[in-house]
Amino acid sequence: MPEHQYAVIMAGGGGTRLWPVSRKEKPKQLLPLIGQETLFQSTVARLKDMFPPERILVVTVDEQAQEMKQQVPEIPEENYLIEPGPRGTASVVGLAAMVLQKRDPQATMAILPSDHFIRNVDLFHYLLKAAFEVADDGYLVTLGITPTAPSTAYGYIQQGKSLDGSYKYPVYSVKKFIEKPNEETAQKLLRSGDHSWNSGMFIWCADTIMKEIHSQMPSLGTTLDVIEKSWGTSAQDEVLNKNWLDLKNETVDYGIMEKAERVAVLPAGGLGWSDVGSWSSLFEVLLPDMNGNIATNAVLHLGHETHNTLVYGGHDRLIVTIGVDDMVIVDTGDALLVCKTDQSQKVKEVVEHLRKHRQENFL
Repeated sequence: MPEHQYAVIMAGGGGTRLWPVSRKEKPKQLLPLIGQETLFQSTVARLKDMFPPERILVVTVDEQAQEMKQQVPEIPEENYLIEPGPRGTASVVGLAAMVLQKRDPQATMAILPSDHFIRNVDLFHYLLKAAFEVADDGYLVTLGITPTAPSTAYGYIQQGKSLDGSYKYPVYSVKKFIEKPNEETAQKLLRSGDHSWNSGMFIWCADTIMKEIHSQMPSLGTTLDVIEKSWGTSAQDEVLNKNWLDLKNETVDYGIMEKAERVAVLPAGGLGWSDVGSWSSLFEVLLPDMNGNIATNAVLHLGHETHNTLVYGGHDRLIVTIGVDDMVIVDTGDALLVCKTDQSQKVKEVVEHLRKHRQENFL
């Protein structure tokens, strides 16, 4: 029933591949990278027709929560679940499932990242409704994205047999999850026609995922049991802080989904989806000019003989490019990034270097 359906937004990530704009204080989900709204605001906006604000939960870290509450004040204070520190998506899912099960024993939940872009919102709603139906039959459901290219940036899901049932949308069992492949493997997966990109969006009943956690990740299950006993009491924060940071940092994909038996996938084509995972991904979601260039964030850009180049700026500074092709140029005032478009995934390595050499002021 819709009144038992909840959306849980995972919003604690750092978005390091979008450095130097995405920083510790303001990671990518809190920024207006595409249009006027921030990615977090867009995520909440596309859920509003399906979930009232009291059925939208946000799991995040303390330093981001205050900004989120200002950006989306309609979500109730108690629906912000604050992690004492990032411990991977398995613990995020577990905390949200535990809280929802306590609040509503019949709860079903959609787990959704806060930093994705989806152009076709009507199709997204249709898919979610279909996925909730499958979840009601005891499946762990994931939305797969029909690949448009042999991407090495995403994990893949191989679909098995079509599931029986009068579902609104084609649903398949999951044969296996595949880690981010190399170029050659990605080409093979694309040609096979039975693989989807792993979107990181999941739908299941709270009690179903809690059983899986206790079965496959017993130490997480035990910790959640301890936290649950104090939840809603004056000892809640103290018990959460004391136990949380000892948890293993684990993804829900690896910790649960890869070994679970009743896993289903809805392969989605035409969503207009992007995880906005790197600077190059903005080429998929923003409209370029006639030369393939994108100038964003009100940047003053003069491109002479410039093609397929992204320029992100501001600060009333004119950026001029001459004879430049297939580049990403990002100017934040205190840092300047210049890289080939096909190398933009490596920005994460730069962030690691800055962290290692304690250049915290640039993080």
